[in-house]
Amino acid sequence: MTRLVNPPDFSARRLSSLALTLVAAAVLSACSFIPKYERPIAPVAAQFPGPQPAAVAGAPSGADVAWREFIGDARLRELVALALQNNRDLRVATLNIEQVRAQYQIRRADQFPTIGLAASGNRQPDGAGGITSVYSVGLALSSWEIDFFGRIGSLKEAALAQYLASEEAQRAAQTSLVAAVASTWLSLQTNNELLALTESTVGTRDESLRLSKLRFDAGATSALDLRQAESLTAAAQSSLAQQRRLRALDLNALTLLVGQTPPAELLPVPPTMPAPVAATAAPTTASEVAVPTAPAPAASMLRDVPAGLPSDLLTRRADIRQAEQQLISANANIGAARAAFFPRISLTASAGTASSSLSGLFKDGSWGFTLAPQALLPIFDAGRNNANLQASNASRDIAVAQYEKAVQTAFREVADALAGSATLGDQLSAQELQARAEAERFRLAELRYRNGVASFLDVLDAQRSLFTTQQALAQTRLAQQQNQVNLYKALGGGWKE
Repeated sequence: MTRLVNPPDFSARRLSSLALTLVAAAVLSACSFIPKYERPIAPVAAQFPGPQPAAVAGAPSGADVAWREFIGDARLRELVALALQNNRDLRVATLNIEQVRAQYQIRRADQFPTIGLAASGNRQPDGAGGITSVYSVGLALSSWEIDFFGRIGSLKEAALAQYLASEEAQRAAQTSLVAAVASTWLSLQTNNELLALTESTVGTRDESLRLSKLRFDAGATSALDLRQAESLTAAAQSSLAQQRRLRALDLNALTLLVGQTPPAELLPVPPTMPAPVAATAAPTTASEVAVPTAPAPAASMLRDVPAGLPSDLLTRRADIRQAEQQLISANANIGAARAAFFPRISLTASAGTASSSLSGLFKDGSWGFTLAPQALLPIFDAGRNNANLQASNASRDIAVAQYEKAVQTAFREVADALAGSATLGDQLSAQELQARAEAERFRLAELRYRNGVASFLDVLDAQRSLFTTQQALAQTRLAQQQNQVNLYKALGGGWKE
């Protein structure tokens, strides 16, 4: 429909009626076919299994403890901060937020008309031997879909949920990064201790091998004692090479996590070990026997956090909130698929000046507008809309299963960490008793051998058993510390500043 009017009439009445039409269309577009969202019932028990540490009155939950408060060592805190700045995986997760935010803004812009400046010219034969010319300049609104049935609004809600999910994914990535840096740093600290222990053990066994050779050359011992001493020395040297490799692997892992070579001043300080004492004279008492000792364990640097209830995980763990936002997005897509069964109403309009000659543009009487609404009701689409609705329903069911799996995984991770907290302490205490008993056994075996009461095989066996026990003690201590990190991560902590 086209009509030429005088400029005052067009600018006053027609523009106001067009604005009222657009407002009415926006009001009518409030209809939505998005199913009502209800959070699925968590498929887990109301309590975590097994004994749990007693909660301290007023103590915050694990998710409310910032990582700077959880980590007590200043060097490790600085290293974590460096990783949060330079880690590439976290950087990708942050950039994903910007990408998904832009997609959401595109969907939101679809609800509004796009108005541009349009200019056109058309020349064609008029059938009488002449040429007809039409020129126009003005504002144009092209194919704006009036969202009567909420299709575009549903797509916008789905894009918003995806944007919120990307934010939760970034927080989950930060939680994982904090835990990974802390666990790797603790592993490096333990491997430093084991490396120092192994180097001390190699020195002790080298001394034992030297004495065995002297006794064998003097005819005081058999070749069996000598070969046994050689075997234990070679085993210690093999362990030394293994510990050096494990330490190098920890450094490589930290380099990847931090995004650069970790500064030396932020790494764990290697422990100092006393030099092995050469046994040149036969001791007469057990206190005179030099026993290989393990380095003193580092002080605890991690804060204890209460576990809380499984229901807390639904609102505190970022990965669960991410899965829920993805479920909300899939639910909103169903509304868009339902709306596709109803008429799609679009509007094309323009307002400006038109004339049969370029010189006639912008003159009185050349102003006008066009308004061309269109409604398209799908009648036959070969089942496309129905298939799209079925796919949207299936996507929602998949998202429900993924959400429930995320809840179950979180429940299992917390339960595993609580099981470790309940048992690793007892295991560590028992191994400390065993290490003291093995140290006493070595002293007594060495004393008995030096006084000719026992064979050298007893000494070597006691030495081997002591080294194995000391290694296991250090590994258990590491497992206990890393279990604290895993519990903190499983509770959803680590990303709050």
